[in-house]
Amino acid sequence: MQLTLKGGEARAFDAGKNGLEIASEISQGLARAACAVSINGEAADLRDVISEDCDFGVLTFDDAEGAAAFRHTTSHILAQAVKRLYPDTKLAIGPAIKDGFYYDFEFAEPIKPEDLEKIEKEMAKIVSENLEITRFNLSRAEAIALMEGKNEPYKVQLIQDLPEDAELSFYQQGDFVDLCAGPHLMSTKPVKAFKLTSIAGAYWRGDEHNQMLTRIYGTSFPKKTLLDEHLERIEEAKKRDHRRLGKELGLFMMSDEGPGFPFFLPKGMVLKNTLLNYWHEVHEKAGYVEVSTPIMLNRHLWETSGHWYHYKENMYTTVIDEQDFAIKPMNCPGGMLVYKSELRSYKDLPMRVGELGLVHRHEMSGALHGLMRVRCFTQDDAHIFMTPEQITSEIKGVVKLIDEVYSLFGFKYHVELSTRPENSMGSDEDWQTATEGLRAALEELQMPYVVNEGDGAFYGPKIDFHLEDSIGRTWQCGTIQLDFQLPQRFEAEYIGADGNPHRPIMIHRVAFGSIERFIGILIEHFAGAFPAWLAPVQVKVLPISDKTMDYAEEVFAKLKAAGIRAELDTRSEKIGFKIREAQNQKVPYMLVAGPKEAETGTVSVRARKAGDLGAKSVDAFIADLKAEIAEKRN
Repeated sequence: MQLTLKGGEARAFDAGKNGLEIASEISQGLARAACAVSINGEAADLRDVISEDCDFGVLTFDDAEGAAAFRHTTSHILAQAVKRLYPDTKLAIGPAIKDGFYYDFEFAEPIKPEDLEKIEKEMAKIVSENLEITRFNLSRAEAIALMEGKNEPYKVQLIQDLPEDAELSFYQQGDFVDLCAGPHLMSTKPVKAFKLTSIAGAYWRGDEHNQMLTRIYGTSFPKKTLLDEHLERIEEAKKRDHRRLGKELGLFMMSDEGPGFPFFLPKGMVLKNTLLNYWHEVHEKAGYVEVSTPIMLNRHLWETSGHWYHYKENMYTTVIDEQDFAIKPMNCPGGMLVYKSELRSYKDLPMRVGELGLVHRHEMSGALHGLMRVRCFTQDDAHIFMTPEQITSEIKGVVKLIDEVYSLFGFKYHVELSTRPENSMGSDEDWQTATEGLRAALEELQMPYVVNEGDGAFYGPKIDFHLEDSIGRTWQCGTIQLDFQLPQRFEAEYIGADGNPHRPIMIHRVAFGSIERFIGILIEHFAGAFPAWLAPVQVKVLPISDKTMDYAEEVFAKLKAAGIRAELDTRSEKIGFKIREAQNQKVPYMLVAGPKEAETGTVSVRARKAGDLGAKSVDAFIADLKAEIAEKRN
């Protein structure tokens, strides 16, 4: 048989060999690192026998699917350890997740966080035993009998939900057997570094009417150094938690009176408005006009847009004058009404319309998380109406705008092209045209991307921008969605060069995404230490004593007159204390005003990053800072 390897090389192998045997023929070192294989783009088990020509790849821990197989194996090691220590425990499910794994259990007696160390020790024993992991298949009836015999009711439920003719795979390591589709490692030995990180409650199958189970989270790596680096990143992330810093820096608050509805405090509003001013600046330069549409519109609009049928469970609704209304979860239907408010010509297109619209979406209370997951947020929307010939150039323009925004904040990012989901509307032809339009723009820009099959919006495919912050975490923020459906549903038109009516094509796009979420990301990215142009307080004036208060007030007044966001510390505290306080508040610059400075008309400048910068005239300091702010330096 002929296998096409990564990189396009075609090689002949004897048919009937499994993935591990083929990996060994390619490279013994590669085989030792193998966690799974890829067959025609699908992750598969190392044990799978290959008998036909195919695309073939070896998946190591460096591949997402390989890491998933590694961590899925670790979840089985966790389950085996728990069953050894607590034999009456019932097993539920234990998948790999981003950066780790979890397993859900029903314990006879509750366990505590301090019990995790004991479980880890048992897991280490299982790893050291180097248990071979084998796979076997059973019919549905045989599988039920096996799990009933082991008194595993949750596994029985899972099996009973499958078709009667289903053949099910099980994995066994030592005396432990688990229902699982795989893939898994060949033995427990490679799992050299792992850590159980937390315990949480989780309803069986995510249904609050079901039994509450105990979920144990963990992570694992093939080397201890990788685990240590990961745990250090977690600790760093805790220090940067935007919820803690938001409170300490006086940026925002949450209240029990409005779960998921953030309150921005004065300093937080300065930060938010500075971001929005930048948004206006960028969009005006790129040829956008701005509109504002109502926060609540009637059911007829949402039926026309398709949201009433495809998105209603996430919408807040009410009745006004015996008519159903919904608070908008998205700005686009209102944007369609703006477009249709007057007759358009092809000469008016492309028409780039921006809106900073407040939208509301119902999120489950358990999913709420600071500013990252809220129930109301400001979406920096824009809708571009265009002719078919303008698709590629407009998408390229949006990509360049988003790149400019992310580059300003020092974010790296990667791009995903998301294709048609199951719950979609529109013709195959329209979806094909839309998807190829996005693909063509990315390829003309020579921008690397990965395809995310089936993850598009219900009305069109999209490009998603996943930015990477200063400690390596990724966040999905910007998106570009190409839509043939809404213009059709709203019967939008423009008069073409031929004098006849034509249907425009629509781009939905955001750069920040949610302003609130983007602020949360920025807080964590900068650890609250914002660059001077973005900082709510740019300068703190610190008089050494009451004797220099008058001079400090003069300096403060000069800063304010120059448009610099400054504060004056009038407290009767020692200067060292004032400096430490300003550092804790992450103010970019501190100006110390003492007798010597008052005499010479200078200030002693301390920078948050660089420390003591020496004496400067007030005018020189203002000129330097204004240049730094104007250039938006990081």
